[in-house]
Amino acid sequence: MLKEKLLPADTFVVVNKTVLNDQDRKILTMLYQPIIGSNSISLFFTLWSYLDKLELMSIECTHHHLMMSMRNRLEEIIESREKLEAIGLIRTYVKKDNINNYIYELYSPLNPYEFLNNPILSVSLYNNVGKVEYEKIKEYFKIPRFNLRDYEDISCNFSDVFEVSNISSFENMTNDLKRVNINKLSLVSKIDLENVISLIPDEMLNIRSITRDTKDLIYKLSFIYNLDDEQMSELIRNSLSDKKTIDKNLLRENSRKFYQFENSGKLPSIVYRNQPEYLRKPVGDTSNRAKMIYQFETTSPYDFLVSKHSGSTPTKNEYKILEYLLIDMNLKPGVVNVLIDYVLKINNNKLVKNFIELIAEQWSRSKIETVEDAMNFAEKEYKKTKNIKQTTKKIEQKPDWFNKEIKSSEATDSEIDEINKMLSEY
Repeated sequence: MLKEKLLPADTFVVVNKTVLNDQDRKILTMLYQPIIGSNSISLFFTLWSYLDKLELMSIECTHHHLMMSMRNRLEEIIESREKLEAIGLIRTYVKKDNINNYIYELYSPLNPYEFLNNPILSVSLYNNVGKVEYEKIKEYFKIPRFNLRDYEDISCNFSDVFEVSNISSFENMTNDLKRVNINKLSLVSKIDLENVISLIPDEMLNIRSITRDTKDLIYKLSFIYNLDDEQMSELIRNSLSDKKTIDKNLLRENSRKFYQFENSGKLPSIVYRNQPEYLRKPVGDTSNRAKMIYQFETTSPYDFLVSKHSGSTPTKNEYKILEYLLIDMNLKPGVVNVLIDYVLKINNNKLVKNFIELIAEQWSRSKIETVEDAMNFAEKEYKKTKNIKQTTKKIEQKPDWFNKEIKSSEATDSEIDEINKMLSEY
């Protein structure tokens, strides 16, 4: 989907599509904030504050006003907005003109029961806050249970108290009334559900028992645990009840255990799927270098690594490397792709974790966020070490996107002294 470039002069209106209350503030802070960050939650609260006294709609404002109000750069606001869109808290519409006009629709967060039973959100929350804090959060939202064994339910039914009388006329109610409205997560699943089901014999599974909720759960589990058709089919087989139906709780548990077994006990985290829009190179350049930049920007690190394996699945160690680069070092996905490509080319197609960590720390300290900056930085480092590598007779292949006009030059006296000093240490 092609997105419009947002400018400070572009205007926006906030429209409330739901009923928001103080309990929602606590849910957003305790459940959503650990996943999408404080900047995104702050943006939601700011948009909420723009609503009128009836909390229906805001006046028209510019994005420059929003930038000044939040003390954030426009790029930071875009990133925060995209996270809110992705997690279902807002929807964005644009009307194109000389000055584009946006509409931001606000939606309610999921209630604690729905959130903590959502396989994607609950696992992400657990992975971000840890076991101890996660249990505290669950305990906070639990409702007390009373033992009603010795009690009798004496509540009245509606018909016990009221009766229907004749009325002269009645107009149908309108749908345009305030109500709690939730915008659910929208996912593009990698699995083909029909193919998944076809891999299970009819005598094992009653296909008619698969409800919309069950399908939704299967899609979410396949997304968060990165499962393919065969893996999901096998997990479903192991999660069937005696009545040939899918035990959803057992399917959750089996999916989690399978992922943890394959990933040394770790649980997945939510990270940017590919390079954020605001950090991409503007479209229009058709050079080979621009095409390479576009590939780095629009491919997820996982898919990029798969392409380097000619379509085969990355190893466990390579999964850990991706997790380290994206989560621990907080590098942007496009930058991670450049780093992987760079290391594979200069290190004989080997991804050595210690070597990658040294480069990642250097790139992180240098605040590299765009693909073009990462490529330029890698080229610069390559030029720096070229003479030393020639001296030690270590032949390395450089990436295809490196500057083809790199020229060799004789080392100066000071550089020769430095090289000799380094060699003497070995």
